[in-house]
Amino acid sequence: MAGSTLGTLLSITTWGESHGKGIGVVIDGCPAGLPLAEEDIQFYLNRRRPGQSRFTTPRTEADQVEILSGVFEGRTTGTPISLMVRNTSQRSGDYSEIASYYRPGHADYTYDKKYGFRDYTGGGRSSGRETIGRVAAGAVAAKILERLGVTVTAYARAIGPVSIDDSRFDLAQASENPVCMPDAQAAIQAMEHLDQCRREQDSCGGVVECIIKGLPAGIGEPCFDKLNASLAKAVCSIGAVKGFEIGDGFAAAASHGSANNDPFFIGPDGRVSKRSNHAGGVLGGISDGSDVVFRAAFKPTPSISAEQQTISRAGENITVSVRGRHDPIIVPRAVVVVECMAALTVLDLMMTGMTSRLDRIQSFWENVRAED
Repeated sequence: MAGSTLGTLLSITTWGESHGKGIGVVIDGCPAGLPLAEEDIQFYLNRRRPGQSRFTTPRTEADQVEILSGVFEGRTTGTPISLMVRNTSQRSGDYSEIASYYRPGHADYTYDKKYGFRDYTGGGRSSGRETIGRVAAGAVAAKILERLGVTVTAYARAIGPVSIDDSRFDLAQASENPVCMPDAQAAIQAMEHLDQCRREQDSCGGVVECIIKGLPAGIGEPCFDKLNASLAKAVCSIGAVKGFEIGDGFAAAASHGSANNDPFFIGPDGRVSKRSNHAGGVLGGISDGSDVVFRAAFKPTPSISAEQQTISRAGENITVSVRGRHDPIIVPRAVVVVECMAALTVLDLMMTGMTSRLDRIQSFWENVRAED
């Protein structure tokens, strides 16, 4: 299967299926010397682990990561890092029925048309469980970015019709409620809405917002590897994402240049600053030194218990009710996935950008010679 690799200098390849023996990732291009333990990665995986609230699938998985290669005596060696999480709670029998029909909103039909064959147990590679590899790799990228003074933080901005109020924004709240909203009042309203969806055997979508802080100006490669384009590709590769916007996003279409432009000024520290950030930290596809702000729209979970119309593989019109263990909403567990995809993208572009100026290449090798 093509399309399972992302990145240029820092690349990842995810592997495995939802109901196979395990799932994981191979990271290539990670610099040597990074202190790395399984606990560093486990912290991120625990944030996407199922079964943590009534708003996530009841599938019980510890999602314990194993480092198989690329680390020696607690430090990365510069060789490929292989990470694996074993599946321990498969119930493939829950999915035997769907082998004969196509679930609405799922990739069943398209996989069949592309490959003429599909793994119907849990969705195979199209399952949200594939994101385990992304999160494990993203944890490594985030640890490197921390050394570089860059942080990536995501949270739920909206769940269904409920959006956070910026006047009540409190990032600490995002880790205090099961819907990951940085607004305690909005979180309560969102949970009430989700409980209503569950009673109606339905599901709900939402929006994840992500902020990248500390990214220096000059990151991004014109023309096809722009920072915003690369982030869009990485984030839109997450299975349930149906929309992406950066800065003011679609609202900019209704604005005017006089309002949408971000005036520059020299700050008290003598550095270039902006008086606003409608651009979301990106100009011409390159970071401008301010916060990078983007949002991803997630569709409602397609697996619902309510009856739906579909067709069988034999071409018959049928009515189905999808059984199995499913999230009534994807957003809370997807927050860390968005963070990790952004971290991987930004780090790869930072590494690529190291060769864009001759003076910086000269400075690097002068330092190397000085060490000798």
